[in-house]
Amino acid sequence: MRKSALSTLIAASVAAAAVTASTQAFAAYGAGDFFTRIGVAKVEPKGDNGSLTPANLKADVADDSAFAFTLGYRFTDKLGVELLAAEPFDHDFTLGDGAATGSTDHLPPTLTLQYYPLGGTDAHVQPYVGVGVNYTRFSDEKATVTGVGEVDVEFDDSWGAAGQLGVDLLIDDHWALNGAVWYMDIDSDAKVGGDDAGKVEIDPVVVMGGISYRF
Repeated sequence: MRKSALSTLIAASVAAAAVTASTQAFAAYGAGDFFTRIGVAKVEPKGDNGSLTPANLKADVADDSAFAFTLGYRFTDKLGVELLAAEPFDHDFTLGDGAATGSTDHLPPTLTLQYYPLGGTDAHVQPYVGVGVNYTRFSDEKATVTGVGEVDVEFDDSWGAAGQLGVDLLIDDHWALNGAVWYMDIDSDAKVGGDDAGKVEIDPVVVMGGISYRF
């Protein structure tokens, strides 16, 4: 599933680059630019999300998509910073072979320091890479155990590293198409009925597509 999402992003970027290519010269892309990127992001947790005790039930966390946006600033031609924000993602999860089901909301604000190898030029295609930190806040946790009913479940907030790849495909001096991928280290200690129940490892790839505007 992750390979499919990454392949789709690459294919879309190549196609958009062909569409936006022209002889028009754009203003240099670099120092002093404030920008925002707006689009839809899909959070794809890794396949093995750990297990919860005492029954050692394997956890499986489902994908979800939501509106997302970023705010950023370029303090040199090649270096910038960007903050990712989004509306809450709502993930369904199962434990074991349906022994328990539930859901949780999470917000994953992520701050990255970015490098733009073509910064300071008027190139129509502007790739970038980033590295930074993710903070994930969980809320509205719910779980139901088959044959028992609802149980109290809680996921602790998480801090972890993040990596990013992205590209802006310039349309004019202000607007661009954007595609970006993040990897986030999201691990949460879980409690069931107030007792420690193990760690849920989400560690998702986040794929976002949308538009970019620079001021």
